[in-house]
Amino acid sequence: MQLSHTRPVAAARFDDPNLVSTAGLVPVMALAQRSGLLTLAAEHLSVPTDKGANSGRKIGSLVAGMVAGADSIADMAILRHGAMTTLFDHPYAPSTLGSFLRTFQFGHVRQLDAVASRLLCALNEHTPVLTGIGTERVMVDIDDSIIEVHGHSKQGSGYGYSGIRGLNSLITTVTTDTTAPVITGQRLRKGACGSARGAARMIADTLATVGRLRAATMTANTAVETEEPSEALVKPLVRADSAYFGYPTIGAAIRGGADVSITTGLNSVIRAAIATITDDAWTPIRYTNALYDHDSERWVSVAEVAEIPFTAFASQKKAHHVPGRLIVRRIPDLRPAQDQGQRELFDVWRFHAFFATTDPDEIGTVEADQMHRRHAIIEQVHADLKNSALAHMPSGHFGANAAWLVCTVMAFNLTRAAATLTGDRSLAKATTATIRRTLITVPTRIANSARRLTLHLPTGWPWEKQWITLFTSMFGRNRPIST
Repeated sequence: MQLSHTRPVAAARFDDPNLVSTAGLVPVMALAQRSGLLTLAAEHLSVPTDKGANSGRKIGSLVAGMVAGADSIADMAILRHGAMTTLFDHPYAPSTLGSFLRTFQFGHVRQLDAVASRLLCALNEHTPVLTGIGTERVMVDIDDSIIEVHGHSKQGSGYGYSGIRGLNSLITTVTTDTTAPVITGQRLRKGACGSARGAARMIADTLATVGRLRAATMTANTAVETEEPSEALVKPLVRADSAYFGYPTIGAAIRGGADVSITTGLNSVIRAAIATITDDAWTPIRYTNALYDHDSERWVSVAEVAEIPFTAFASQKKAHHVPGRLIVRRIPDLRPAQDQGQRELFDVWRFHAFFATTDPDEIGTVEADQMHRRHAIIEQVHADLKNSALAHMPSGHFGANAAWLVCTVMAFNLTRAAATLTGDRSLAKATTATIRRTLITVPTRIANSARRLTLHLPTGWPWEKQWITLFTSMFGRNRPIST
């Protein structure tokens, strides 16, 4: 693409008060208001002093700015350009929002956690963001990530397991077979924090949220008569890596009515258990460079899986013993040996083991391995957050950063829910950056007629149908413009 040579650009002026660069905020914030974001924040937050006044509108402004792409407090100025003050009441200045965040203490962050949880339940009620949560198996994933910071003025920053100075964000996500992940729990911790610290509480809170979501879905479907009792619901499955293999985490999941699928690592007990697996117990699986043999109807692969019964934490007191299954995947160890002059006399394997409490009659060994590997989806959520509002921590105050994380999660869930209303399945599972580029950052010019505003958007916008579908779902039938 090159500039026009018949009509060269001669001037540029910022002088149109009727333009807005983020027209998608109109239907998205309409969804937020319909789901009660502002009301919930006003009811549950008790931030002191005058800086905590109008907390509902201030939380709404923070979430709106993050939906529009803000990744710092200064970026909240995007809410105060052009006709934004015409479309929205009282967009707050960045300095006001920064002062508001810096008054947050731990208790106020927990209050904001309650707002985020209730907002997700409301979004599930008004959108298909968690379709199938009442009938399908629910995957609950938990993992943490280091958000890099610079300088020593950030409260709580430190060097964690990654060797990077930063703060530690712990999140849990919920996914079904038909929906993309949404975030159900979040906690900001100091940078030197161990991964498993506080994970049991997070899992308990997340499973409680899943229970409320399922109950609300079943209540909404009472118009359809069903004979299935509530006990027929498939248990949620909690997935995690080896950092969370411990009784506090697994015990919290089991007490919450969930199954677990957690990587064990390779200690002496696990190695001894793997050594008892017979050679004929291994099954080839679809893996890297695998081929499917139609004659034998099986995969020809270097990767194989097997399982044996296993009781976790058998060395601890009897109340901590958890019976289940140890599922092991093995692949040849292709790392070059130090002595290249002589090859191995037998195959050397690399093992990846995980502990599961699922019923082997319902989920076979191969299927259990596939389900466990999909735990990597939470890494994509972490990357999505870091590509959005969590690009860095905006404040030196730990409480402000913790509140910022919760607002980021609400913006993530709100954006995901809005995308599901477009009717486009690819957008419903797209990243936040894609949704923002197609639905949010759409320029528009407003026109005022008979005390009603009309948005004039670009002709030929590639995602016009999706945008109009979202707009119509919030405001009803789109009125044609009379000429």
